[in-house]
Amino acid sequence: MQKRFASVTAIGRKIGLNDESGYAVAIILALLIVSATVIGYYAFLAPPAESYNTIYLLDANKKAVDFPEVLFSDQNSTFNVYVNVENHMTKSANYTIEVKIVENLPSIFPIDTPSTQVYETGSLSNNGKPWQTIATVTENTIGSYSVVFELWQQKDDGSLLFTQNLCVLKIQVIN
Repeated sequence: MQKRFASVTAIGRKIGLNDESGYAVAIILALLIVSATVIGYYAFLAPPAESYNTIYLLDANKKAVDFPEVLFSDQNSTFNVYVNVENHMTKSANYTIEVKIVENLPSIFPIDTPSTQVYETGSLSNNGKPWQTIATVTENTIGSYSVVFELWQQKDDGSLLFTQNLCVLKIQVIN
C-alpha cells in the first residue's frame, strides 16, 4: 500500500502538484469519471420504462379516502365511485371494466362470476391522461361483500385479455 501511495505521490509531483492540490485533483477526476459513467448508462444502456395500464377508484369528492363501507338494505343501498383508467402502453388501446360483486373474495383473478356492470373506454390514447366514468353500485341483500372492478384490454382480434389490474371495495349491507 505504501509503494502505491509513494508512486502516486511521485506522479503528482512530476506534473507539478503539491500534496494538497493533488488530493483535490484526484477527487475531482474520480467524480468526473463516476458522473460520466452514470450519465452514459442512463443515456445509452438503461432499459426503457416498462409499459403498463392501471385502474383506480376515487370517492364522490374525487379523492381516495372516503369510500362507502356500510349500506342500509332498501334505504341507502346505492353508492357512486369514479372509475379511472390510464393507458401507459406503447399504443392506444380499448379497455373494458367489469364490475362484480362477490361474498367471498377468491385468491385467483379474474373472478369467475357474471358481471353486474360493464363499462367500455373506447380508444384510450397512450398519453397517460385518465379516462373516467361514474359507476353506480347497488346491493340490497344483507351481508358482507367485495365489489371488484376488473380491467380488461381488448386485443386486435376483439377478444379480451385480463390486465391483472383490479380494485376491490369491501362493503357491508345491514338492516
